[in-house]
Amino acid sequence: MLKKLIILSILLFPMVADAAPKNKKKEEPVVHLTDEQIYQELKKLALVFEVARDNFVEEADEKKMLEAAMNGMLGALDPHSSYLSADDFKEFNDKSQGEFGGLGIQITSDRGAVRVISPIDDTPADKAGIKAGDYITHIDGEQVFDLTLNQAVKKMKGRPGTKVKLTIISDGEEKTLTLKRAIIKVESVKHDVKTMADADPDDKETPKIGYVRISDFGVTTARDLKKALKELEQKDVIGYVLDVRNNPGGYLTAAIDVSDAFLDGGEIVSTRGKDKTDIERNFATPGDLANGKPVVVLINHGSASASEIVAGALQDNGRGLVMGSQSFGKGSVQQQKPLGDGTAIHITIARYYTPSGRSIQNEGITPDVEVLHSKVEVLEKKESSYSEASFKNSLKNEQTEKKDKKKDKDDTDSDEDDKDLTDEEKDALDYQLQRAMDMVIAMSKMQSRANVSPTDALSMTEEKSDKK
Repeated sequence: MLKKLIILSILLFPMVADAAPKNKKKEEPVVHLTDEQIYQELKKLALVFEVARDNFVEEADEKKMLEAAMNGMLGALDPHSSYLSADDFKEFNDKSQGEFGGLGIQITSDRGAVRVISPIDDTPADKAGIKAGDYITHIDGEQVFDLTLNQAVKKMKGRPGTKVKLTIISDGEEKTLTLKRAIIKVESVKHDVKTMADADPDDKETPKIGYVRISDFGVTTARDLKKALKELEQKDVIGYVLDVRNNPGGYLTAAIDVSDAFLDGGEIVSTRGKDKTDIERNFATPGDLANGKPVVVLINHGSASASEIVAGALQDNGRGLVMGSQSFGKGSVQQQKPLGDGTAIHITIARYYTPSGRSIQNEGITPDVEVLHSKVEVLEKKESSYSEASFKNSLKNEQTEKKDKKKDKDDTDSDEDDKDLTDEEKDALDYQLQRAMDMVIAMSKMQSRANVSPTDALSMTEEKSDKK
């Protein structure tokens, strides 16, 4: 009888995912019930189900009640644990394989509201300007406060080409956006060779920087990264910018493999479960695919979970300099536990820690150099009106004529303001990226001149930054 009631209690636990007070100064110790107390509570739960089903003013949907109860029980543990129906479980697997339908947005529950962790690159949500930290208050006019996280996700999904209306609060302002659903094909890794915005691409001495953008951590991420690094190494780049801004995370194994690609040894991450002895440590294998070249990791408030594992691993091992803004702070590991009938439980099973033993939960990764997302305004001309060249009869530079011709061409090109921005122009407006590329060049020069290891070059660069 007790066993049956226990099973029933799992189905009937009330929806209290966000009922617990947030940010408690001190957690109260868990008070475990005796078998007799559990038995009495389970009897009450069974009675609640029967009374509600028999007395509700309309026909009660038992399946809906039970699924909501399971979601409530798991949601009471933390914002990332939930029950997955057969459809939810299938959609989750489709998403992790790199293709799914919807808006391309990663969300979480925040005190009953729906908060954006990050939009996915080149998706309807990204193109509509939805940002990390935005709050979704209504979906097609319906308040989200009455919905579970899975219900909110379902309402945003639908047939490709159909539209959905979202009301969001962004930077303190409320606005309504209409988005068109699409098949979301996640290209996890993108790479390119970049030069500074004011550099001459035709100059052989112009430093070439390997840019690697990881938008999420899926089953193909590590494989795609290795391919990207191999191609970039053949183009003689001086170092790398690893961009995980607005990356909401993904598979733990993918984060470990990505970190391993840049490391030649050392711990990557440790996961610690419920028991004190339940500790698993993951270490890098020999072979740095970036061949010891400088690495700058770009993070922001939308960098979560697996992104933070990579940033923390490279930071603690002295292999990379972390730039940007404080990351999201999701330091927990989830796992799917299939229930045998096509459904599953998505549940938090462990916390993860960086190599130095830091827990990221609710804190995030602190960048070595804080560079906030900014808009740059030029306050001085590139060529001053007062210089050696302004003196009468000053000696001329034999290369002046060549430079003037190139400048005239650039001025002519800059008049075409109506055209769409090119990738290079977008890069020039990305202040964080430009500063990361600056740092890669500085680290490369210091490493080359001093003939030191990447770790020593990184330490020297950090000391210089601290003095400033």
